Amino acid sequence: MYQSFEELDVWKRGCGLVVKLHDTLRHVHDFWLRDHVLRTALSIPSNIAEGAERNSTSEFARFLAYAKGSAGELRTQLYLAMQIGAIDAATGSELVEEAKRISGMLYSLAHSLKRTSAPQPKT
Repeated sequence: MYQSFEELDVWKRGCGLVVKLHDTLRHVHDFWLRDHVLRTALSIPSNIAEGAERNSTSEFARFLAYAKGSAGELRTQLYLAMQIGAIDAATGSELVEEAKRISGMLYSLAHSLKRTSAPQPKT
C-alpha cells in the first residue's frame, strides 16, 4: 500500500501532465481554451490527492472516478485543440496518449481498492 498520495505514480504522472500542458499551451492566445485545459488537467492529481486524504476507501475510489472523468474530458479538449490548430498533431497525440495511460492507471487503482475493501468470504 502507500503512505501518502505523493508516493502514487498516477499522482506523479498527473502532475507531470499539468506541467507539460502548461509549457505546451504557453503560446496559446485563446485564453478560454488554455485555462479550461489546464483546469481540467489540474483536477486529475487534485482529485487523487483529495480522495486519498479522505481516509475512506470508498471516498478515495469516488475521487479516483472523478479524476478518471477529468482525464476523458481532457482528451476531448486536446482533440479540439488539435483541430483548431492550438496544438500540433504530434504533441497533441502524445498528450492524449499520456491522458489515456493515466486513465488506465486510475481504473486499475480504483479496481484494486474495491477488491481490497470487498468483504471476504467466510471459510
